[in-house]
Amino acid sequence: MSKALAGEGNTDAYGWAARDSSGILSPFNFIRREAGGRDITIKILYCGICHTDLHFLKNDHGITIYPLVPGHEIVGQVIKVGRDVTKFKVGDIAGVGGIIGTCGSCSNCTQGLESYCPKMMLTFNGHDHDGSITYGGYSNNFVVDEHFAVMIPKTLPLHGTAPLLCAGITVYSPMMHHGLCKPGQHLGVVGLGGLGHLAVKFAKAFNMKVTVISTSPGKKKEAIERLGVDAFLLIHEEQQLKDAMGTMDGIIDTVSAPHSVYPLVSLLKTSGNLVLVGVPISSPELPSMPLIMGRKTISGSAGGGMKETQEMIDFSAKHNITADVEVIPMNYVNTAIERLGKNDVKYRFVIDVANTLNSGATN
Repeated sequence: MSKALAGEGNTDAYGWAARDSSGILSPFNFIRREAGGRDITIKILYCGICHTDLHFLKNDHGITIYPLVPGHEIVGQVIKVGRDVTKFKVGDIAGVGGIIGTCGSCSNCTQGLESYCPKMMLTFNGHDHDGSITYGGYSNNFVVDEHFAVMIPKTLPLHGTAPLLCAGITVYSPMMHHGLCKPGQHLGVVGLGGLGHLAVKFAKAFNMKVTVISTSPGKKKEAIERLGVDAFLLIHEEQQLKDAMGTMDGIIDTVSAPHSVYPLVSLLKTSGNLVLVGVPISSPELPSMPLIMGRKTISGSAGGGMKETQEMIDFSAKHNITADVEVIPMNYVNTAIERLGKNDVKYRFVIDVANTLNSGATN
C-alpha cells in the first residue's frame, strides 16, 4: 500500500490520466493525500492546458511518472480549510500554479523565490511531503498548503484567469526582475502564443512599446488590431531585421520549438537582455561575439515565487488582464492536446472541470 493510502483522512479524487508515453488520457480514480492543518481543499473549477503538460504526457524529458494526471493552472473554490489556515476561508477562490511545496529554509525560499528551491515539489509528476505521487488539475479536487495558493479576486473571469498561474507569472516575473516594465521602453515578444500574448498584455499595461517577433505572417493583423502591439516583425525578413537592429531594451522569448537566438540578439540595444522562458528540447547555440560587443545578456527565468504571483494576479485584476482561451469539456482533452502540438489554439485551452468532469472513472 502506498503512503497516500495509509491515512484515514485521505480524499477520494478522480480525473483523467495518461498511462504511457502515447499521452492518451482517460478517466482515473485516485487518492489525494490527507489534508493537514495548513492545507486547503479546493473544488477545481477550471484548469489550463500548458505546453509543459504535453511534454510530460509524451515523456519528452524522460522523467514522467505514470499514471500521470497533468495540470498546473488551477482555479477552484475552497471547500475545506485546516485548523491553522489564515489566508483562506471556505467559499474563497484560490489559484495553484506549478509548485506546491519547497524546503522553506534555503536562500531562495527565504527571499520569496520558491520556484528556484532545489527541493521544490511539482504540482504533478512529483512527490509530496508524505511520499505520495502528486496528481495535477485535470481532476475534481486538490489539496495544497495555503502558502502555495493565491487568492483570486472574484472580479476576474475564472476561465481566463487559470492560465495566469503559469503562463502569466512566467512572463511577468522576468519583466519585473529585469526592469522591463517601465513606460516608454521597447519590448520584443518572440512568439504570439499562450505566453506571448500575455507578455503583450502586461507590457501594454505598463505603457511600453511592443514588437511581436514571429515566423507567422498570419498573426500580424491579430497582434496589431486586437492586441494593440506597435509593430510586427517577421524574423526571416532580412530588411525588417536590419531596420529593427539595436532598438529593443529587452526581449522575452516564449518559443518552445528549436530556433536560433542570433537574430534576436542583434535587435537589442547596448546592455539589452534577451530572456528565455520557452523550453526547447534542444538548446540554442550561444552567439558570444554579439553579446560581448554589445554588452548584451541572455538569461533565463522559471517564473516567480508566491508573493510575486499574488502581485501578478492583483495587477491583472486592476488592469483587466486575462488569457484569451478556448474553453473545452474534459472529454475533448485528447483532441486539445493533439491540436496544441500543432499550435492550433488561440491562445490557451482551458478545461471546464466543474461542469464536464464526470465521476465513475475506471483505472
